[in-house]
Amino acid sequence: MRTRLAIKTHALIERFFPERRLFLRSETDTRFIRLKPETQAIAFAGSALVVSWTIVATAILLMDSIGAGNFREQAKREQITYQQRLNALSSERDGRASEALAAQERFNAALKQISIMQSELLESETRRRELATGIDVIQATLRDTMKDRESISDRLAAIESQLEGNGTALAAASGQGDGTMDFLADALARTAEERDKVVADAQAALVRAAEMQAEIEAMEDKNDRIFRQLEEAMTVSVKPLDKMFQAAGMNPDSIISQVRKGYSGQGGPLTPLSFSTRGEEPSADTKRANRILGEMDRLNLYRIAAQKAPFASPLKDAFRFTSGFGYRWGRLHAGTDFAAPHGTPIYSTADGVVTHAGWSSGYGRLVKIQHEFGIETRYAHMSKIRVKVGQRVSRGQRVGDMGNTGRSTGTHLHYEVRVGGKPVNPMIYIKAANDVF
Repeated sequence: MRTRLAIKTHALIERFFPERRLFLRSETDTRFIRLKPETQAIAFAGSALVVSWTIVATAILLMDSIGAGNFREQAKREQITYQQRLNALSSERDGRASEALAAQERFNAALKQISIMQSELLESETRRRELATGIDVIQATLRDTMKDRESISDRLAAIESQLEGNGTALAAASGQGDGTMDFLADALARTAEERDKVVADAQAALVRAAEMQAEIEAMEDKNDRIFRQLEEAMTVSVKPLDKMFQAAGMNPDSIISQVRKGYSGQGGPLTPLSFSTRGEEPSADTKRANRILGEMDRLNLYRIAAQKAPFASPLKDAFRFTSGFGYRWGRLHAGTDFAAPHGTPIYSTADGVVTHAGWSSGYGRLVKIQHEFGIETRYAHMSKIRVKVGQRVSRGQRVGDMGNTGRSTGTHLHYEVRVGGKPVNPMIYIKAANDVF
């Protein structure tokens, strides 16, 4: 059975690949090689397989080449789109930075104007108090003058009655008592002159009192305008700061209390004033002034607190965000990455004290700054450090240059904010201050 199958298979192969002989002739001899049908079939199959593999491989390479070309074009288009988006974000950031600078200038101008208005208010209140005291003195003098006028009028009336009652006797004794008549006439004239002078003084005092009262009313109107302007200024200035601290997850009252503890004396760095009331219940204006001064105190404490918290960007030059806060490939990226040219200046985002300035594994050249309220900021991968441990720095002070040290794939700044040792998203603070600074 197997022999018959083999014979049939051989006959079938021989139909397509008949036996061939390959002659090899030399100068002295002739040899030949017999190519059996099976050998030819195997050689043909092998050649066909090689050719097929070559064709398939060539087709695959050609398709990959075409696909790679399309992919490169797509990648190039996406890169261009991404670059355009980055440029737009950079332009938007520059615009926001300009707006923040303008807002800061407006804020400083408002504080200056508030200080001027506060001085005017205090001077006006002092002047008003002086005028009120002057009116009291004038009124007391007027009362004494009226009493003197009444006394002189009584004396004058008595003298006139005496003269009328003794008119006959005086006429009879006119030849003998000319001296007495002259004395009485002089006394009557002096008394009348004194009475007229008292009346004139009283009228002048009334006029002066009316003028001073009008001046006080005008001053009170001016004070009321100043009060309203200050109240509006306080509302416009304090509410955004309230929102800024709340957006950063910071309790405004707790922050104010903590900042106040850093200053000696009651009321903190700007103590609300209380006008003297001479033991009396404070007036409505006094209470209103103290409320405004209290808001000024709160505003000033906010200003101090804002300097001590990282409500600023660590870069002032153009940059682009390359990585945000959050988990990446199962690991927490504890900060925000900013990309810019090598050597770009890096600035402290708040007042504080440098606690580390040197090499740290992974971070490369690293600066740590401890701020108030348990906040710490970190600036990593620097090419150069410009501060020392223990040095006090202010917001906006240069602390180093951007680089590519440590575990870094390119020139950038890795910026962290930690509260109580735990990392938080730095953009919370930066975005919270966008509408204020």
